Amino acid sequence: MTSTTTETSTGTGAGETLVGPAGITVSSTEFLATVAARELAGKRRVFAGVGLPTLAVDLAMRTVEPDIQLVYESGVCGAHPEGMAEGIADSVLVSGAEAVVNLQALFGYVLQGGHVDVGFLGAAQVDRWGSLNTSVIGDWQRPTVRLPGSGGAADIMPNARECITVLRRHDPGAFPAELDFCTSPSPVRARDLDPRAVPPGHGVSTVITPLAVLRRPDRFGELELAQVHPGVTVDQVRAATGWDLAVADEVSVTPWPREEDVRLLREEIDTVRLYLR
Repeated sequence: MTSTTTETSTGTGAGETLVGPAGITVSSTEFLATVAARELAGKRRVFAGVGLPTLAVDLAMRTVEPDIQLVYESGVCGAHPEGMAEGIADSVLVSGAEAVVNLQALFGYVLQGGHVDVGFLGAAQVDRWGSLNTSVIGDWQRPTVRLPGSGGAADIMPNARECITVLRRHDPGAFPAELDFCTSPSPVRARDLDPRAVPPGHGVSTVITPLAVLRRPDRFGELELAQVHPGVTVDQVRAATGWDLAVADEVSVTPWPREEDVRLLREEIDTVRLYLR
């Protein structure tokens, strides 16, 4: 993608600024949120976190999928927030929600019952099979970075019909040949550990990065390069990946955000710049 690293003059805050067709300028967060929003077309129940997933889901509801039912880890189901949530227990999620259930019902019935179409999961590292590391970077005993850990991903990964992961970087450190630690195993890794314990969900189906979109169409297959962002080549993506990344038979170019997408994000969705920084 054509980009600069100066402060943007569009009010989105400091950070990488991307310049697209017809001079449409977006921040990296706006670009990733728009790409993620398009992935939700045709989806119904989405288990979302705060931050970039919040932007993506809200944008999807205003553009490609108005009937999304939002589910949050705090037990809020069918959320209709009137403002940006600062956390999964923010009161704006509860007001107007279809239901608020306890965690036993949320995880035991809603999630493990197979009622979630898409789960949004963050990660520090992703491997070729879609397993995630959100625990440590480096050695377990003396890590370079200690991360938050699994949270609800321990249930979301195996039980949601599919998971989408968005990373803000694409390099061999984020996409290593071997994870420093496996927090959330893909169905492939779970099957290898115990064939009797293969989860019902697909696991990670889509990974969105600043360079490309990787997909895993086969539940027991590898991630493959499906889309490159404007100005990025297949060779650049493969060189930034820590394994021999498979390439789909047809690789498309990611459409640039529409002017209306950018307007919605800035003027209606995140007017206080809570996440559009």
